[in-house]
Amino acid sequence: MLGLAGVLLVVAAAGLGFRAYRQHLAADTLAIRSPRGVQEGQFVDIGGIRQWVQIRGEDRNNPVLLFVHGGPGGTTLPITSGWRRWEKQFTVVQWDQRGTGRTYGAAGDALAPTMTLERMTRDGLELTEYLRAHLHKDRIILVGHSWGSFLGIHMAKQRPELFYAYVGTGQVVGRTTFEKAFELTIARLQTRAASTGNSEALAELAPVAARPTMTQENRLIAEKWSSVLALPPADRLQPAGLIPPLFMPDFSLLDWYYWRKGVAFSKKYLTGRDGPMFQHDMASIGFEFSIPMFFFEGDADGVTPGGPAEQYFNQIRAPHKEFVWIRGGDHFIPFNRPDEFLAELAARVRQFAGN
Repeated sequence: MLGLAGVLLVVAAAGLGFRAYRQHLAADTLAIRSPRGVQEGQFVDIGGIRQWVQIRGEDRNNPVLLFVHGGPGGTTLPITSGWRRWEKQFTVVQWDQRGTGRTYGAAGDALAPTMTLERMTRDGLELTEYLRAHLHKDRIILVGHSWGSFLGIHMAKQRPELFYAYVGTGQVVGRTTFEKAFELTIARLQTRAASTGNSEALAELAPVAARPTMTQENRLIAEKWSSVLALPPADRLQPAGLIPPLFMPDFSLLDWYYWRKGVAFSKKYLTGRDGPMFQHDMASIGFEFSIPMFFFEGDADGVTPGGPAEQYFNQIRAPHKEFVWIRGGDHFIPFNRPDEFLAELAARVRQFAGN
């Protein structure tokens, strides 16, 4: 037993040493070296707590882009090495929201009473004010992904004077987003059941498909057959960057622990039938926006299908608006296809930042 323990210790030490070496190489690859560049990561006092903010870019004169992550609780810090080209055209800000990653690690479960859409919207606006002062900008570009699109569009609505433009991707508009996703899940289950000749599954799924409402009974049927048929995830996160997430520099094993804890913690308060994305509908905040509005949607998104977002977008009134379908794109286009996403940002959005 002692010999086995010794072998395991040696293997673990070797693995940690290899990871540290790969992180060292990655840090060199991702280093910002331009004289006008910025590369910062620090806690900032926002909403009465310390929240982690990372800022990277090749030129401080570039427009500032605040990326509001999804999940909820899904810090994007370890999966964004594919954004290196973004940092040549924008100063990119990532933010571990309340209940997420390092911000969760600093405060823990004491955040529970404050995990609300209203409080987190105020957090986002406080952060924006900080960025304007810290980076000497009048306004910034706001990009929201998935849950972050729901949070971000509330920020844009409440304080439009802080933003040059809003970009939603994987845009959540409320209950209809998840009803459409459920409908697609039932269709995928039927296809899988048919391909495996599972007549019992087909019989049980048929009445659900005829009326795919998210009742408790229907959801239990979907969960049952998703397990039995081993239905794969609708979309897969496959980051396109040079650095695998495990080897992202300045992201420790403790950070990974807080990432997992933060996702589980945030999920309790911000998802499900009682969460804000299900209980609030975007129509309730209206269709009038005083800044340019953009939705970049993957037409193969199975997590937040673009149909409801397009229906909402068609009713938006704004000084400028564009809805862009990314053909073949899934829910994770900023990470899986970052260069294509950047091309849309550069061609359509950057002009509104005035530099």
